[in-house]
Amino acid sequence: MIKYTYEKKLLIVSETKSGKPIKVLSREHNLHENKILDWIRLYDRYGSDGLKKRPKLRATPEFREHVVRLILEKGIPLFHVLIDYQISRTALESWVRMVKNHGYTQLHEIKRLGRPLKNMGRPKKKEPQTELEKLQAENLRLRAENALLKKVKALVEEKKAQARQSGLQPSKD
Repeated sequence: MIKYTYEKKLLIVSETKSGKPIKVLSREHNLHENKILDWIRLYDRYGSDGLKKRPKLRATPEFREHVVRLILEKGIPLFHVLIDYQISRTALESWVRMVKNHGYTQLHEIKRLGRPLKNMGRPKKKEPQTELEKLQAENLRLRAENALLKKVKALVEEKKAQARQSGLQPSKD
């Protein structure tokens, strides 16, 4: 996604105000026509300050619900809500889509930011409380270690047998 500076936005809006078609500007600057229309509406409503970068708004679930209800229930056009509340088009469209698919409760669910947690690896070790539990844990560990050593020994023996069958001398490993 290309970020456009305030000066670039102002230049594009002034070109449309001077009569240059939006389709031509869209092709020249590799922009979607809706983005240019949004900038024009912001300029018409707030002047050149409407094109300046705004601080990121952390929308509360109540605010999201209010804005989506304006669009879905009261029938206010999306671009009016974009201009009035200065919300990004993609965020607002995703909220509306979310409500249409899953209902208003989806807006109130808390999403964790970042990569989802992986439930991999060993569970956290709990320290055995009693002497019996300590001995049982050690016994389990020693059995696992013994089974591993038996498997390694069997693999080494198998490798030696294969080497003897092929006529090669077994390695001294």
